[in-house]
Amino acid sequence: MLFVQDGKGDEEVVNGGYSIRDTGAPPLGRARRMTLGAWRMYRAVLRERPNIAHFHDPELLPWAVLLRLAGVRVIYDAHEDLGAAILSKPYIPPMLRAPISVAVRLVEKGTARCLSAVVGATPAIERNFSSMQPTLVQNFPMLAELALPSNTTKKVPPHFAYVGGLAFIRGAIEMVEAIADIKDSKARLQIGGGFPADLGEELTKCRGWPKVDFHGWVGRQKVAEILSSCRAGLVLFHPEPNHVEAQPNKMFEYMAAGLPVIASDFPLWREIVDGSKCGLLVDPLNPAEISNAMQWILDNPEEAVEMGQRGREAVERYYNWEAESVKLVSLYRRLTSPTQ
Repeated sequence: MLFVQDGKGDEEVVNGGYSIRDTGAPPLGRARRMTLGAWRMYRAVLRERPNIAHFHDPELLPWAVLLRLAGVRVIYDAHEDLGAAILSKPYIPPMLRAPISVAVRLVEKGTARCLSAVVGATPAIERNFSSMQPTLVQNFPMLAELALPSNTTKKVPPHFAYVGGLAFIRGAIEMVEAIADIKDSKARLQIGGGFPADLGEELTKCRGWPKVDFHGWVGRQKVAEILSSCRAGLVLFHPEPNHVEAQPNKMFEYMAAGLPVIASDFPLWREIVDGSKCGLLVDPLNPAEISNAMQWILDNPEEAVEMGQRGREAVERYYNWEAESVKLVSLYRRLTSPTQ
């Protein structure tokens, strides 16, 4: 059973043997969401008394401890380096970010020790919980979901893709500026995702905005459609503390779809992209460098297709959910064994 908080309906929706339960619309405001919203989620899960409760929202950590005290086996799935993320939060005064980051790390680790298990979504996050024997379960794509037909430049227009949430620190401005300088008049940037109002105002002022097709938030089928109409995928996160060792799912989705990637030149990402020879690395703060990489993709279509094919092969060998899910199922079995 999957518990959500989106206000779309409180009845169960059965889907492939699983059910989805809505605990109500999320309360307005961060503070209310972290208190009232979390309390609602806690009560809904507690009523079901599951063998295992698996969650990833950090604001649920205190309630997860209560679930554990009630006899529920609880897994904390750490999807981001929470302490590092604090260092980039614009709503926190810069002078307070470092001490708050330290405090958040201490609270997160101290609370996680009270739970049944910790799952880390990346090797860097796993290392944060090394004393707790965490399980590394990486967020890689499913092999079949984005297995698109072989990419040929005769069929695919000169478009580039970005899927996922947009933010200033995720390179939104730079990628829109970069598309403006592509020589081909048919070149476009396909964006599937959402952005905050202040970013939207800035994006519409960019030279490249007239060459953007903005689809808003889209479902998985539409993501596949967008990727099938593009020559390369963009993942241009800024060098923020929470980014340099992240493994954004969109990078592996582009690879799974057989697209070459244009990615930020971080050491870890260089290992992935150069290791698989599946794309180009750029300075994410430099629109001209990003534009040059995009132009190279268009000017060298055969090499670009080969990059995409190598990326798909790397996903089939290493970066896929099928391999990671085995580790998660093994953890579930261990926690529910009679000896636990």
